[in-house]
Parts: sequence; C-alpha cells; structure tokens
Amino acid sequence: MPDRKETTSDFEEREAVRRRLRKKRRKEVLYLRLTVLAFLAILLLLMGVEKFMNIKQHRAEEEFWEETKDAAVNTENVAEADEGGLFSAGLKIDEGTGKEDTATAGGSGDEGITHIRSCSEKWNLILVNPWNAIPEDYQVELEELSNGQAVDARCYPMLQQMMDDCRGEGLNPVICSSWRSREKQEALIADKEYRLIRAGYPEEDVAVEAAKTVAVPGTSEHELGLALDIVDSSYPELETEQENTPVQKWLMKNSWKYGFVLRYPSDKSALTGIIYEPWHYRYVGKEAAKIMYEEDLCLEEYLEKYCS
Repeated sequence: MPDRKETTSDFEEREAVRRRLRKKRRKEVLYLRLTVLAFLAILLLLMGVEKFMNIKQHRAEEEFWEETKDAAVNTENVAEADEGGLFSAGLKIDEGTGKEDTATAGGSGDEGITHIRSCSEKWNLILVNPWNAIPEDYQVELEELSNGQAVDARCYPMLQQMMDDCRGEGLNPVICSSWRSREKQEALIADKEYRLIRAGYPEEDVAVEAAKTVAVPGTSEHELGLALDIVDSSYPELETEQENTPVQKWLMKNSWKYGFVLRYPSDKSALTGIIYEPWHYRYVGKEAAKIMYEEDLCLEEYLEKYCS
C-alpha cells in the first residue's frame, strides 16, 4: 500500500507538471501568434499610411504647381509669366505659304524683323511661336510621367535619362508643366482676359493685352508635348532668378546632350517672340540640340540656317 500511494502521488504530480507545461506552451504559442499578428498589422498600417501620404503629397504637389502656374499667368509682370507673347501685339502676318513673314509688331525692337515660317516636317523640329501656329492635323501620343504630367512618348526616354542624371548629381529638378491641351490653353487666356476686364481694361483691348503674357491657343509649345517647364525644388518660382539655381545651371550646360535646349534665351526674344524663360526646355533631338548649343542658336535661327 505505501508503494502504491507513493506511485499514485508521483503520477499525479507528474501529470500536474505536464498540464502546467502544456498550458505554458499553449500560452507561449498564443503569445507568439499574437506577436506575429500584431507585427503584420503594424506593417500593413505603415504601408497604408505611406501610401496615403504619397497620394496626399502627390495631390499637394499638383495643387501647388497648378497654383504656381495660375499665379504666373495672372500676374502683370511678364518676367513671372509662364509663356508670354511679348511681340504678338499688333502682328500683321503674311498668310502666304512657304515664305518668310515680316511681322510689324507694336514695339520692343520687333519692327521690320523677318520671321521664318516653319520649314521642317520633322516632328521634333516643328516651329511654334506667335507667327507659326500648330498644324491643325497635329496629333501626339502622350507618355504620362510619375507626377501626373505628360510628354510626347517619343522624347520620354531622353527626358527620363536627363532627369535621372540630374538627380544623380545630387540635384532635385521638378517638372511643373509639360503637355497642355488646347482647352487648357484657352482657359488660361480666357481667365487672363477676364481679369484684365475686371482690372478696367476696355474689352476691345483685352485680347492684345492678354497675349503679351499668355500664348494664344495654338501658338504654345506646351500643346506639342515637346516642351517642359523645369524648376529647382529649392526655388520653385517662374522668375528670372531661376537661372541661378543649381538645377538650371546643370540643365543649361547639359540638356543638349539629351536633345533638349533652353528654348527662350535672354538675347533671342526678338526672334522667338517670347520673353526670357530660364525654365522652358524644348526637345529638338540630339543632332539639332548639339548644333544649337555649339553655335548659340535658337530654333528659329537653326531652321533658317539648316532647314532644306
């Protein structure tokens, strides 16, 4: 009997220990599972927050640049305008085909200057300015950029390479405007005309006045999908001082290597019909860009010299 009592006692004790161990292991397994689930929940939450913040940042950037562009269009200071028609007032254009035009404009040294007509059929060399409208049958296949902007798909690879290389130098270029629809351009100039009327301009004068700072629909390079406004994130202003930013200094020195040129240099306004814009770049192709850079030519001068 004593031996049996001892054996029973030992057995019961061992069972009690086993139950405690099993209970402990179940708790440990449960704790481990809960820890894993908590980690996964936190990870998913962080991913969701990051995605939300990216969307929020993207929308904020779009709103910011839209406000920047609207402010540029609405200002009376042509140096802050997105794209001006500085010499478009009072133009008298010869509508003859294939010939140069002598446009007698209303000032700023444009009197009697001979303006070349678009003479190239190459898509990358289409001439668009106050004297040369976009062809009526012009069509463009767009490639959307990561920030919601869009460009002609044919120049996208070189644009991406240029932006990547610029960022590789530790710089932060931002494309604040690219392709623009005809409807958007019409809305911009209509808004400008409305504001001029509100400011007291006679209705018969607002069209000419508005064209001094906003390109007439059909004469804006942005409608081609080959033009971009690029600024330095440290100074996102469409002002002459943009030329002093690290991004612009790099682009002015290197953009030609990728087929892009600064379209409206400070000393070519009489030929381009547009004020100095140290942020507006145009794709013309590597061959033309190299020549234009080396010979200090604007597109109008290049076409006049090399167009066959």
